[in-house]
Amino acid sequence: MHLNEFDYELPRQFIAQEPLRDREASRMLVLDRKAGSYQDRHFSELPELLRGDELIIVNNARVIPARLFAHREGVRAERPGKGAEQRRFLQSKIEVLLVHQLASNLWEALVKPGRKIGVGEQLVFDGSPLQAEVVGRGAFGLRRIRFFGTDDVVGAIERIGHMPLPPYIRRSDEPLDRERYQTVFASRPGAVAAPTAGLHFTPAVLARLRARGIEVREITLNVGLGTFQPIRAENLEEHPIHSETYEIPAETVASIAAARRERRPILAVGTTVVRALEDAAQKAATLDAAPGELLAGPAVANLFIVPGCRFAVVDQLLTNFHLPRSTLLVLVASFAGRESILAAYKHAIAAGYRFYSYGDCMLTR
Repeated sequence: MHLNEFDYELPRQFIAQEPLRDREASRMLVLDRKAGSYQDRHFSELPELLRGDELIIVNNARVIPARLFAHREGVRAERPGKGAEQRRFLQSKIEVLLVHQLASNLWEALVKPGRKIGVGEQLVFDGSPLQAEVVGRGAFGLRRIRFFGTDDVVGAIERIGHMPLPPYIRRSDEPLDRERYQTVFASRPGAVAAPTAGLHFTPAVLARLRARGIEVREITLNVGLGTFQPIRAENLEEHPIHSETYEIPAETVASIAAARRERRPILAVGTTVVRALEDAAQKAATLDAAPGELLAGPAVANLFIVPGCRFAVVDQLLTNFHLPRSTLLVLVASFAGRESILAAYKHAIAAGYRFYSYGDCMLTR
């Protein structure tokens, strides 16, 4: 399929720049994927809108303050000019966005301005003894950096880092984002973007869900750089999909198996959960497992879900509204049907819904 089939026009004023103070106050568009019909509701109504026997799977990944600022320090830096010009070059601000942890003090990161940051160059982070050396290069402009200068690298990053808000949020991060750009079930640090469908949940909503007999289980998928990487090919089949690490606990696998046996719907909270569950099902299928059966434990997802995909696990999907021409929009269109999704998005724009990470949500079933 062609990329232009997953495009739509969104006026900038519909991109949410701030979170709602009340998480569960978000609007929720409910889409019936068989009928192609939709209705305007609120997320706070979710417990009453469900049957009461669903299994809900959430992503417990916790966002780290992955955006750091540094300046150069190192003999290998290219130093143009002399005197004041040279000092300005060395003291200019460098932005480091951590992407993927490789070891306790080794990360892949995006560095800006990347063209001037070579292997062997050292970075010093303001307000901390933390330092780093660029030890390698990777694809898409990534650098491999090794931290040093302190025994508590994680603690230093927590103290000086900024929340990595998506690029379409056109403001600097604020103290509020440290709490609001996390889900209430975030417990496993490592993500550099929030699993945003989960941002709407509150302890009160979770309690109401469980009071109705609805089961809630967790997986972990550390949202990575690929969430914001554009599709680079006109033909979807030619796009090199990014990989993301995930882990599915044995208890979650057992609950999914029980739900399948009992024909209870499985509701995935977010595209990250869909990707983890469907990737795990595909891996299990290669081992002659039963349809929909999963393997517990850690794995790496290299799955690009496109129209024509047969979903082995997920029956329902709660997700936010996604960027045009993105892998996430392609995923939800694969689940609900391209025409139904684009029609629902058109309605959401006309009805004034808030889009993207801090925006409203859509329940597709």
